[in-house]
Amino acid sequence: MRVLERVADVPGLRALRELAARRPEPLWLVGGTVRDALLGRAPRDLDVAVEGDALAVARALGEVVAEHARFGTAEVRVDRAKVNLAAARTETYPSPGALPEVRLGATIEADLRRRDFTVNAIAVGLRDGREVAFPGALEDLERRRLRVLHDASFLDDPTRLYRMVRYERRLGLAIEPRTAALARAAQEGGALYTLTRDRIAAELRLMLDEPDPVGTIAAVRAWGGRAAPAVDEELARAALELLDGEGRLELVLVGSGCAGDERAAARDIQWFDDSRPARRRAREVARAPQLAEALRAARRPSEIAAAAVRRPLEAVALAGALGAREPAQRWLRELRHVRLAIDGRDVMAAGVPEGPQVRAALERALAARLDGEIPPGRDAELAAALAAD
Repeated sequence: MRVLERVADVPGLRALRELAARRPEPLWLVGGTVRDALLGRAPRDLDVAVEGDALAVARALGEVVAEHARFGTAEVRVDRAKVNLAAARTETYPSPGALPEVRLGATIEADLRRRDFTVNAIAVGLRDGREVAFPGALEDLERRRLRVLHDASFLDDPTRLYRMVRYERRLGLAIEPRTAALARAAQEGGALYTLTRDRIAAELRLMLDEPDPVGTIAAVRAWGGRAAPAVDEELARAALELLDGEGRLELVLVGSGCAGDERAAARDIQWFDDSRPARRRAREVARAPQLAEALRAARRPSEIAAAAVRRPLEAVALAGALGAREPAQRWLRELRHVRLAIDGRDVMAAGVPEGPQVRAALERALAARLDGEIPPGRDAELAAALAAD
C-alpha cells in the first residue's frame, strides 16, 4: 500500500480507487506515477493500465478529452487532474525505429515487459495496493539506477535514448553500465536516424519543459550527436540569466551553439519550430558576436540603443554573455523601456514633411532622452526632435 498512501492526496486518485472497486477488470497505477511516488516525488499525472477495455473504464471515470481506439488509450479529466489510461498490451517492432505493432488484451506482467526502463516497469493495484514489478525493477529504483529491459531496447525504439537522458537529469538516476554501452552502440550504429524527424523533434521539445532544459539538451547532444541541436551550456545559462524569464528558450539554446553561424542556427531551430519566422529570427540571434562587438564599443546610452534596437532580445542576451554584459543588461532592463511622449503626428504637425525625416527626428529626440540631455515631456522632446543635426 505504500504507493497508494504516497499519492493519496493526488487529485483523481480517490475517483480511480472508487471506480476500481466497482469494475471487473483490474486497474493498475503504472510508469512514472509509481516511479515518482517511490522516489518521494510528486507525480506529474496519473498513469493507469487496464487489464481489459480501457476506453470503457475511461468513460466511466470522467470527461474523456482524447481517445485512440486502435491503441486502447484515453485521457480523462477528473477532479482537476489528468488521468492517462491504456489497455495492457504487448508490442513488437517490425523494424528498427518503426512504430510498434500493438496487441491488446495482455496481463499486467506482459505489459510491464514492453516498457523502456525497469524503473518504469512497476505496477500497483488500485484495489489492494499490490505491487507487480519486472525482475530487478524495485532494486534498480532503490539504487537509483537506469537499466533497459533487454539488449535490443534502443534499436527497437531509439527515442528511449532521449528519455534516458531526461530521466538521468531530472531524477538524478545513474545509467547502468550495460545500458550505457547499449545506448552508445545504438547511437554509433545510426539507430537515431531510423526515426522520423518529427519523432526526434517531439522528444526534443519535451526537454524544453524539463527543470533544467539547458543541461538536458546539452547532455542529449553528447549522446545523440547531430540528432540534437548544439548547445553551449555556459553561454546559454548566462544569456538566460540576463533575459530573466523573457524571450524564447529554444532560440537561446540554438543561438548559444551556433553563435556566428547563421546557416547552422536556421537548421537547428527547426528541431523546435520549422516556421519561416523562426528560421529568420534564429539567423538574427546567431549574429550575437557582431552585436557584442558593437555593444562593447558603445559609450553612451543612445549608442547602446542604436546597436540593440530591433534586435531580438535573445540576441542581446547572448551578446551580453559573449562579453558585453553591462550594456546588454542596461538595454534589457532599462533603456528599451524608455518611451517618448511624442509621436510622428506631433513631428509632422510641427512642420516636418512625411517620410524618413520624421523617423530621424524621433530618433534624435529619443537619443537626447536616453543620454539625459533633456527631461521627459512633450515640449523638450519636440524641441530635440526639431533641432538641427
